[in-house]
Amino acid sequence: MPMTTTGDISYRTAGYFSKELLKRAQPLLVVSRLGTPKPLPKNAGKTIKFRGYLHLPNQPKPLTEGVTPAASKPEFRDVEAMINQYGDYVELTDVITDTHEDPLIAEFSDILGEQSAIMLERITIGALQAGTNVHYSGETGGVLATSRAGVNLPLSLSVQRRVLRGLKRQDSQPITSVVNASPNFGTSPIPPAYIAVAHTDLEADIRDMPGFVPVEKYGTYKPMDGEIGSVEGVRYLTTTVMNPWLDAGAAPTAGHSVESHTGACADVYPIFYFAKNAFGTIPFARSKQGDAPITPTVLNPNTPRGGDPLGQRGTVGWKAYHSAVILYDFYMARVEVAVTKI
Repeated sequence: MPMTTTGDISYRTAGYFSKELLKRAQPLLVVSRLGTPKPLPKNAGKTIKFRGYLHLPNQPKPLTEGVTPAASKPEFRDVEAMINQYGDYVELTDVITDTHEDPLIAEFSDILGEQSAIMLERITIGALQAGTNVHYSGETGGVLATSRAGVNLPLSLSVQRRVLRGLKRQDSQPITSVVNASPNFGTSPIPPAYIAVAHTDLEADIRDMPGFVPVEKYGTYKPMDGEIGSVEGVRYLTTTVMNPWLDAGAAPTAGHSVESHTGACADVYPIFYFAKNAFGTIPFARSKQGDAPITPTVLNPNTPRGGDPLGQRGTVGWKAYHSAVILYDFYMARVEVAVTKI
């Protein structure tokens, strides 16, 4: 088993790890912070239920004088999700000295914090990839793409407008709050907006869209972690976790040079567009209010325990329960695009 050896970490700085891991992890949860959080209480099993009420009939309902009208009956739908546990750790030896400060504790918190965030983001993104509201940016022989295999054009303003028109037709609402980038799952208000998340490779194409406003010109608006700017009411966030499907698109059209892994067909990148309550995330709520959904763990060397009677080893690591589920498929959309070659 890979093991960290003498002098890699200082015993008396081990407690610093917990705070630093969470500080590193939370801002990297770009997609997960946009969902509706519903913590699963301790000792409540592994399954949680989201309940949402459907719109009441809204056709004009004339009233007759003195006659009580029939009441409308609210209808609801339930969506269930099951959490799973994830985590990792690194191991230490017992040959440690406290004669000097060791800065590598900060490095351990960085790499484990980054790992935990990316792992949880991949779980969320994987669940959202199952969405069925999909648009494709591509054209072959004058025919618009209807599948991933036809994608060969970058993101355009017309594609964004098509997506927003569809979301608004479903009476979706802009997002008004996001999960805090801090060691808890509280929320903070934001100015109402539809939010899109894309890979960092798309930043140039997003910035080239007509009407793009960079975050530097937001004025009193505070940008979110990963945000680069907005276009016609859509705020764009980027992350490296939105992996493309290499060579999954069509051959590039004349006059459009796009990225391709092999040079034959376009690499296809997903972009998520979210309205309010599109999906839910399920962290695990431990016994105390404000407990973080990611649990750092530190086992110091020189402490005898089961399997290590001489206390020769220690570990630093993390664990977390997590899940994500689509709540309203028509409140989110996935756009699959090519990326302009640079």
